[in-house]
Amino acid sequence: MPVLSDHDREHLRKHFETLADEVTVTMFTQEFECPYCKDTRELLQEVAALNPKIRLGVYDFVKDAQKAKDLGVDKIPVIIVAGKKPYRMRFFGIPAGYEFVSLMEAIIDASKGTTSLSQTSKDRIRRITKPVHIQVFVTTTCPYCPSMVRLAHQLAVESELVTADMIEGMEFPHLAYKYGVMGVPKTIINETFEVVGAVPEEHFVNRVIQVANSATPSTV
Repeated sequence: MPVLSDHDREHLRKHFETLADEVTVTMFTQEFECPYCKDTRELLQEVAALNPKIRLGVYDFVKDAQKAKDLGVDKIPVIIVAGKKPYRMRFFGIPAGYEFVSLMEAIIDASKGTTSLSQTSKDRIRRITKPVHIQVFVTTTCPYCPSMVRLAHQLAVESELVTADMIEGMEFPHLAYKYGVMGVPKTIINETFEVVGAVPEEHFVNRVIQVANSATPSTV
């Protein structure tokens, strides 16, 4: 049975008319597919079939262990979206529910190689000189989570030093426990800095810049 309805497929075809360059969507699963791996793979296969500029590669986490290591993949299911540049926009867990929009926007941003962030934010992000790792914990039923995932992924498009991950907390409860996730969205920056809830672009960019230049943990 198809994952996407006829209405959704037609809507997405029109949405993808804005694609500029080819987009590479990479997924890791395994031979005996994990919970949500099969659903994630089937969803991506249907999405990729909607536009020839979306190139899907599905790999085995065990058999293709070296490729997984090269891409920094340590858990599945995972989706990595890249364009001409190897943008580090990743989805750990199925991007279903509200997060499906995050995946569609990540594909479009990767294709265009730019984002809708303000020019001020772009200029500041491009001056980052140290690696920044952003993990946005979400659930697929959270209506406020996509805005934070979108912000994090946009930063990854604007700076090659930023790696931005969506992490579906219900699929990775050990990580939710590790970072004390009691509600979503909750964003972890460089392991120890926290942003709780959905915040405006300027606030988030300020926090990431602060973290990039600081070694002292903080919480907001």
